[in-house]
Amino acid sequence: MTFSAVVPGRSTGVLADVWGRSAVRDVALTLGAAAAVGAAAQIAIPVPGSPVPITGQTFAVLLVGATLGASRGAAGMVLYMAAGVLGVPWFADGASGWPTATAGYLVGFVLAAALTGQLAALGADRRPGLTVALMAAGNALIYLVGVPWLAFATGMDLASALANGLFPYVIGDVLKTALAAALLPGAWLLVRRHVDTGRDRF
Repeated sequence: MTFSAVVPGRSTGVLADVWGRSAVRDVALTLGAAAAVGAAAQIAIPVPGSPVPITGQTFAVLLVGATLGASRGAAGMVLYMAAGVLGVPWFADGASGWPTATAGYLVGFVLAAALTGQLAALGADRRPGLTVALMAAGNALIYLVGVPWLAFATGMDLASALANGLFPYVIGDVLKTALAAALLPGAWLLVRRHVDTGRDRF
């Protein structure tokens, strides 16, 4: 097995490209990204009074973006959203169709996957501190779209939309960010070790 040009020491590249890139691989990764977010959406905890449950979606979205890069990450989220709207039951709690109140979060997923993918390609997923910033930026973008949409779609004022669409999820986002700050740099560390071991053989 040979590694692509995405090797430790360079400031560009994402984890998915370490083992090379091809059209077939890109399609498979895009499909896998949509399926991963759909599976994470089934981990759902209702929030009393809010149409937005606590799910594993945002964590999966941001990891997908950081791992696959901007184009494949965003494409995976477009596929996830389109398939769910057309009837695939993989929105939160197995729902499908157009989710009027929470559609802004789905749009935010596309944008956040693109953002985190671009930041990761610049090397922001290789150190814990930068990974925290990457995750925070992605989460902020999701809420920047999702909360105003929630307010508009439901007739809530902004304070109520924040109370129902942001504040209950902050602690969970902090925990997910801490986990990502261990997972992503840890994965790059394993890649470095693998590359160094491979070089020792030659």
